[in-house]
Amino acid sequence: MRVRLFIDFWNFTLQWKDRTADRVDWKLVPSALCRGAEKALQQASLGSLQLEEARVYASYGSDQNDAKLKNFLHSFLDKQPGVRVFTTQRRWRKRPVHCRACGTNHAFCPNPECGAPLGRAIEKGVDAQIVTDLMGLAWENAYDVALLVSSDADFVPAVERLQAKNFKVVNATWKGHGHELARVCWASFLLDDIVSEVVR
Repeated sequence: MRVRLFIDFWNFTLQWKDRTADRVDWKLVPSALCRGAEKALQQASLGSLQLEEARVYASYGSDQNDAKLKNFLHSFLDKQPGVRVFTTQRRWRKRPVHCRACGTNHAFCPNPECGAPLGRAIEKGVDAQIVTDLMGLAWENAYDVALLVSSDADFVPAVERLQAKNFKVVNATWKGHGHELARVCWASFLLDDIVSEVVR
């Protein structure tokens, strides 16, 4: 069966950093994910998977570390065989921080030596692009199985719709995360089980 991987880069990466100090060998990730999904499918006697493409969705900010990330995503990862990277830039916005203890909002850092405006970088478009591609590629009959690497429950409605149309969605998530998404997917497996296969 033809499989396409849909990898939520930050959902994967942030949980990875919580579990190990080792770095990810991204060259090994697609094949390790396919093996994990294949085990789940073989339990139902559904045969093997043929990897069509690994799609990685990420966002980046505007500072120097994010410039390095963008360079890695486009100059290295996107050039790997069978991998396509889709990125969006996070926009920093001023946003007051609410203190639950005293009930006040702070628009600037309370440290007198700093005083910088408070805010956050808002990620826009990554989840929407994943859903659009899940649905669009299914409509084009570009896969039989979608392997969705995320713990985000926002994908539940899209997964339910795809499976109503006889597409199988396999979820790869971290232990202790993403129960709601894993529950609605046709099958799931833990990313924790493939960590040793993809460390650098």
